[in-house]
Order: sequence, then C-alpha cells, then structure tokens
Amino acid sequence: MSRTPPAPGGKPLDRYKGRLLGRVLVKMSKINKEQVEEALAIQRQKRGPLGQILIDLGYITDQDLVLALAAQAGMDILEAERIEVADEIIEKIPAQMATTYKVVPVEYDKASNTLTVAIASPDNFRATDDLKTLMGYNVKAVVAKPEVIDRALAAYYGQSEESIQDVLDEMKGDEVLSEISDRGESIDLATLKDLVESSPVKKLLNLVLLQAIRDKSSDIHFEPFESEFKMRYRIDGVLYEMVPPPRHIAVAIASRIKVMANLDIAERRLPQDGRIELMVNSQPIDLRVSVLPTIFGESVVMRVLDRSQVSLDLDKVGLRADDMAVLRQLIGKPNGIIIVTGPTGSGKTTTLYSALRELNDPAVKIITTEDPVEYDIDGIVQVQINSDIGFTFARALRSILRQDPDILLVGEIRDLETAQIAVQASLTGHLVFSTVHTNDAPTTIARLTDLGLEPFLITATLEAIVAQRLVRKICERCKKEIVPTEEMLMELNLSSEQVKGRTFYYGEGCDACNNTGYRGRQGIFEIMAIDDVLRDMIMRNASTNVLRSEARKRGMRSLRQSGLLAIYDGITTIEEVVRETIVEED
Repeated sequence: MSRTPPAPGGKPLDRYKGRLLGRVLVKMSKINKEQVEEALAIQRQKRGPLGQILIDLGYITDQDLVLALAAQAGMDILEAERIEVADEIIEKIPAQMATTYKVVPVEYDKASNTLTVAIASPDNFRATDDLKTLMGYNVKAVVAKPEVIDRALAAYYGQSEESIQDVLDEMKGDEVLSEISDRGESIDLATLKDLVESSPVKKLLNLVLLQAIRDKSSDIHFEPFESEFKMRYRIDGVLYEMVPPPRHIAVAIASRIKVMANLDIAERRLPQDGRIELMVNSQPIDLRVSVLPTIFGESVVMRVLDRSQVSLDLDKVGLRADDMAVLRQLIGKPNGIIIVTGPTGSGKTTTLYSALRELNDPAVKIITTEDPVEYDIDGIVQVQINSDIGFTFARALRSILRQDPDILLVGEIRDLETAQIAVQASLTGHLVFSTVHTNDAPTTIARLTDLGLEPFLITATLEAIVAQRLVRKICERCKKEIVPTEEMLMELNLSSEQVKGRTFYYGEGCDACNNTGYRGRQGIFEIMAIDDVLRDMIMRNASTNVLRSEARKRGMRSLRQSGLLAIYDGITTIEEVVRETIVEED
C-alpha cells in the first residue's frame, strides 16, 4: 500500500494546505496561470465550483481535482489500486458503518488510539467527525480513488453486514461486560470509562442508531426494567421493539450515549439533556438526548431530527384545499394570535415552521423562541430557551419585542406571563404564532381562561386555533381494497347506507413498509377561525361544548370529519382515525 510521493518540485502535499484551489493546481503542474484566469472569469459570470469549471474546460480530470482538494485539506493520497488490510484493522469499523459512510480502515495506532481511514473524497470530512463521535477513535483520513474504495468495501464488508443479534452474541464473550453482570448499579467511575470504550457496546449502539435512521424512526428508547433492558424505536408514531440486549449492559449503553452527547457519566441521579450531530448518507442528523434516572437505572430517549425527511412546505402538511385557503388568509393578517394545538408529536412544529417559511421574506423580520430549536431556517432569527438559567419564554419575549420584529413564534404558551406578553405583542401590531397542549380547538379557549387570561383579551387578539393530529398513510406499494365490517363502521358511528358507493383501503404489508401496511404520516386538521359571533360567546363565558357546536355550524370541520375525508380519499384507514380522534357528541 503506497502513499503519494512528494508533489512535483519536491514539496510535500501538506505544504498546499489552506491555499486557493487554482494555486494548488498550478503548483502541482496540472494547469497554468492563464487557464486559472480563464476559469475564474467563467466563474464570475456563471458562478459554480472552480474545480468543475476546469473539468468542463478539459484542463483537469476528476482525479486531478480529488488530488488537489486532498492537498488543499492537508491529506495524504493512497495511490494503491487495491487496499489490503489485516482483519483486526477491518474489525475496527462495523460493516454497516463502513458502507454507510463509505470509509475503509487502513491503519490503527494503539498508543494514540488513531485510526486511519481511506475515503473517496476530501469533502467527506464529516465521516471522520462522526467516526470519532460514534467509535471514540482519533481519526485520520487519507484519500483513495472511488473505485478503490468500492472494491475494498465489497471485498471486506460485502457479505458481513452484522445484525444486532450478532453483536449481542459477541457481548457474551466480552470480559469487561461480563465483570459487571452481577454488580447492579454499584459501578465505579474507572469501570464506567472502560465500559464506554468497550467495542461491543460501541458496535451495538452504532448499529441501533444507523438502523433507526435508515428506517426513518423519530425516537429511539433505551429502557431499563427490573429484569430486562428494552430497546424500542418509534416509526410513524408507533413504537416497535428491537432484539432486547442483556439487562446488565444498560449502564454501559447509557454511559456511552452520555459520552457521545458530552454529558457527565459520573452523574446518575439527575436528568441530563444533550445533543449529538451526525452526517449519515450526506444528510445532517441531529439527535436530541434525554437521560432520566429511574428506579432501575437511567432511561435514555434520543429524538431523531432528520432534516432531509421534513418538508417545510405548507402544501405538503396534509391540508385540504378549503382549509389551506382559510389558513393562508389567516397567516396573511398583519397582527393577531394564531394557536396550533395538539399532543406531543402531532406535527405542530412542522405546521408552524411551514407557515413561517411561507411568510419568510427579506422585508419581514421573524423571530422565534423555541425549546428546543428543532430545525434551522435561513432568514429567521431563532432563540433557544434555557429554563435552567431562568431564560424562559416570557423573559425571551420581553427582549424580542425590543428587536423590532414583525412576526413572532412563541414555542408554547405555558403560563399566564407568557400569554400576557403574547397578547401585548399582538395588540402592538405583531402577528404571533404559538402552541398550546389541548385535545381540540374549542378546548383551547378554556385552557387560556384557566391560565388567567381575561376573555376580553382573548377576543381582542385571537384570530384562529388550529388543532391537528397525524395519521399513518397506507403504503402505496401494498395498498388493497377492503369492505369494512359493521363493527369497523360502528367505531366511526357510520352505517352501511352512509358509506354506500365508497371504497376503503388497507395496507397488506410489504418490505417497503416493514410489513406494517403504513408508510409516512399526514396531518388532519380542525380550524376554528374566531369571528364576531364566537367572540361574543367567549365574552359571555360560553362552555366548550356550546363553542364547539357553534363553530361547527359556522363551517369548522372537526378532526373526526377530517379523518373520515382522509379515509374516503384512500389515504388512511378506519383504525388510524379511530385511534387519533375522539367520538363526536351531537
């Protein structure tokens, strides 16, 4: 296995580190100064990467560009046409991780815990960062030709993709892990540090993470109980259990996650929160980590924020055409409060972000206060709440109002102080978006009153309440027609006569949907626009049922009705709508 010798002129590649790409290529005798000037002139007119322009002009090859970029980054080049590595080096990176990140381990220095990996492109620098986070090595990268990397991956990892069961079998023979099997929670810090570096623990955790991300799960749960340790992940709102690992490794898994999230492994009595940032398949993945002490050890939940899976587009959240027209008219108002309500995980944040993205314009200043900030949106000022140091929604809002905003997003109205400042912002000419945790739109009025907000302030500022739920969509690949039974229709208070001529569907289950019959989710909505009649009723302290009845008379489509329309459209099933919506009282 040979590395690239010094570049022409006797200068080693690291001498080019940080230099401009054109200068590097000239120094490496790939092009001359006139050719660089020509490419730069084209770049000023058309824009785009200089390297690609030089390739298009025929002055350099793809491989020349890779070599120059590697030199610019201070990397070595692996010139060999075939990578030959000992098995013990290959075993340093699990198969699924090697193929996901497209890296091949080539050398390992035990003294410095440095693993050298071959990558196809210098742009793949995030792979080295993620390997350090996930595996705990000091990682050094060298660049090889893409075809060399592909051959090595096929040769060393082609038939050896490990399953979770394989890693669990490997754990049985691990000395460090077997030593703690009878020690319960009485583990000292030195032993914890050894556990954190245990190869089977790293492998298991990485395999679980990559599988969960690949299956598009939203949360990963590690839960210790008295006699077992469960691993579960949530896909489309439903939890699925993985192969359970041995009970005694719970502390090792929790400690490893803490190290990856830069948390305190010595502290096992208090809750801790952190985050892990990864780049999987060229997509940024943000893992929000929550550690909670329980009577049987630490329960860890990781929220997977995969920005590539979230489309912040109001046209794609599931609103029907008439609801979309109403919502667009509402968010176009110059001031007032619009509240989105629903339980945790019902898609409120996605709906609000989609609305903000539609309103995002250089002429408008938008500021958000969030706990936590889930997705970054260019052009919007986003503020992270930190209650631990007293930086609450109310305190943040006071400062934000001095920042001359046009539109505000208050992550959640949790108390009277926050509600009053949101009202104050609305009365002084701002459009305010926020969320409240209630079962449906009409119940939100009672919740605001319960917080202590005066009815006259509610009627003066509130423009609309949007309640929403997420229902699973039937998998298009295995979608089949079904004739619903009387019992199924009774669940929706329907009769055979009422659904005559309508077609119902279900998912049979296939590889595309992990045999669940569902793939993806879509929102169903209940939009209660506050008009003068409803304002008058709120002022007279009308009950929630009276408000609900009047709102429906005035055109509000309930969550159950929205769900029925989704069933009739062949989007979801009867079971999903029954699970996510409540029976309506006439």
